[in-house]
Amino acid sequence: MFEKILIANRGEIALRILRACKELGIATVAVHSTADADAMHVRLADESVCIGPPASKDSYLNIPSLLAACEITGADAVHPGYGFLSENARFAEILADHNLQFIGPKAEHIRLMGDKIEAKKTAKRLGIPVVPGSDGGVGPEDDAIAIARKIGFPVLVKAAAGGGGRGMKVAQTEADLLMALSTASNEAKAAFGDASVYLEKYLQKPRHIEIQVLGDGRGGALHLGERDCSLQRRHQKVWEEGPSPILSPEARARIGGICAKAMQDMQYLGVGTIEFLYEDGEFYFIEMNTRIQVEHPVTEMITDIDLVLEQIRIAAGGDLPCTQDEVNIIGHSIECRINAENPETFRPSPGTITQYHAPGGLGVRIDSAVYQGYRIPPYYDSLVGKLIVHGKNRPECLMRLRRALDEIVVDGVETTLPLFRALARESDIIEGDYHIHWLEQYLAGKAAKT
Repeated sequence: MFEKILIANRGEIALRILRACKELGIATVAVHSTADADAMHVRLADESVCIGPPASKDSYLNIPSLLAACEITGADAVHPGYGFLSENARFAEILADHNLQFIGPKAEHIRLMGDKIEAKKTAKRLGIPVVPGSDGGVGPEDDAIAIARKIGFPVLVKAAAGGGGRGMKVAQTEADLLMALSTASNEAKAAFGDASVYLEKYLQKPRHIEIQVLGDGRGGALHLGERDCSLQRRHQKVWEEGPSPILSPEARARIGGICAKAMQDMQYLGVGTIEFLYEDGEFYFIEMNTRIQVEHPVTEMITDIDLVLEQIRIAAGGDLPCTQDEVNIIGHSIECRINAENPETFRPSPGTITQYHAPGGLGVRIDSAVYQGYRIPPYYDSLVGKLIVHGKNRPECLMRLRRALDEIVVDGVETTLPLFRALARESDIIEGDYHIHWLEQYLAGKAAKT
């Protein structure tokens, strides 16, 4: 087992990793920018190192500073969390060159799945169902039009190196396609340094279903059920739940088995999430995230498996925590991502939290690094925390969610709490009748009434 882990992240995920380390008896090193000097993970870690000014490129993305922090403190492993350098294959390789363990997948798998075109080809080869689309990047416009005609409009133009909805455009017609190609390519170049784009069939009202996988890097792998992440705004997940309200046990076992087998064949190491669109009983692969997900607590609540702790154990050479037959889905869980944003315009609202009260009671969990008096800086994402609830079934889970949302207090900044309080009482949500476009249509309807 590792003796000391440097946590190359900030906010709630840094605190989440720190807690797992403490339960394993591993010493921790927090790194922080000057803007995060008073952060909770900095206060609770065994050691802390300032790695630069507020800008991410000068601190949390500064690989030389992170290496120096490892050397100064004697850390023997690095946990990247999510975001920042968590899916940077070169970072994993650099750590290996310095005899430091990257707590994550093999660099080759990070690189492979980070290229959306190659990821789709690999998924197809491994027997994972894929969305109909181009076999690779689209070149001249005439080729794109021919491919789109074959797929059938509408089509989705996507950045090969993309994520988070950037470099993604819908084309309803051939005329739309020319503009979508240009816009998506330019966005991809600006965001990722790679202008390559490809085409996929645009599904009308699909669900977003993701399968949590865990591999030991030696050919052993299992799946831990699914999460339904269909409530999204601008391709960003807002509300996640598991199990999905619409999947049958048979469908779960079928797609889960396909994913676990694929990870066995890859000899995948650590945690990962294989994401699908699901429509009319069919699954279509869209991407794989080779890291811990923001919404991982949903799976932890319904399986009673600590994913971050298992990440660390497996990176240190440990075995899988159980067999596939021993994985049990228990009850239902929902997570709400509470952001410091205006609940109607979604404009960021950095500032000082003047009052903070976390909800409690059976089945209620808060993953957050904020506290009363904490100042949310303007330099990073606006996540205040994640409210996760669990119940023996979905109705009980929704009841507890409504109770917890009514209890929580975050004053001093605007938050998206009013949105979640409304969503938890919407009939479509209560009935589980929603899709990936539902939330944006709901928000547009509300805006039209004001």
